[in-house]
Amino acid sequence: QVQLVESGGGSVQAGGSLRLSCAVLGSTYSSYCMGWFRQAPGKEREGVAAIDSDGLIIYADSVKGRFTISEDNAKNTLYLQMNSLKPEDTAMYYCAARRGTARCTLDRGDFQHWGQGTQVNVSS
Repeated sequence: QVQLVESGGGSVQAGGSLRLSCAVLGSTYSSYCMGWFRQAPGKEREGVAAIDSDGLIIYADSVKGRFTISEDNAKNTLYLQMNSLKPEDTAMYYCAARRGTARCTLDRGDFQHWGQGTQVNVSS
């Protein structure tokens, strides 16, 4: 069983930065896709960034050039570096994972495992 535990959320002013972490506990997969999603109040959960076991990375257009997804396999940890934050980035951020070799997507339906989320608030 895979358990995902996010941390690093908080409150920042617009233009600031935060780094989110997602610790992967329990079973690990040799082939996988891991991603970050976010959900603002009243909105659907949307994909932000994802990385697969081959290192292929995808980003949502809204965060390209500002956010960077990375992983430390030795620490079983996924990261999301968020720079130039905007008020519209305010949301609960979730880490997600799925097993397998299929191409990584930002479709939440593709992911099997989810963390509890960490809140990010960006003030103007």
